[in-house]
Amino acid sequence: MLMEQEIFNFTVLIEQDEDGIYIAKVPDIPGCYTQGRSVEQVMERIKEAIQVCIEAEDKDNILPLKFVGVQQLEVKV
Repeated sequence: MLMEQEIFNFTVLIEQDEDGIYIAKVPDIPGCYTQGRSVEQVMERIKEAIQVCIEAEDKDNILPLKFVGVQQLEVKV
């Protein structure tokens, strides 16, 4: 018997650290992040991380937020 699969769409934030490593984070799933040496690698890894996080959580409690945009803000301190 085949189980029906659900399709989720998540926003993934990708940053690059000072060593050139890419870090991907999913704001909708707390603690869901990974890293890789290229954007392609980090996207494959974040897909796997999302699947693991969803399997560990109750799928009904994961509600992807609507992506609005990204802004950079300069702050003097």
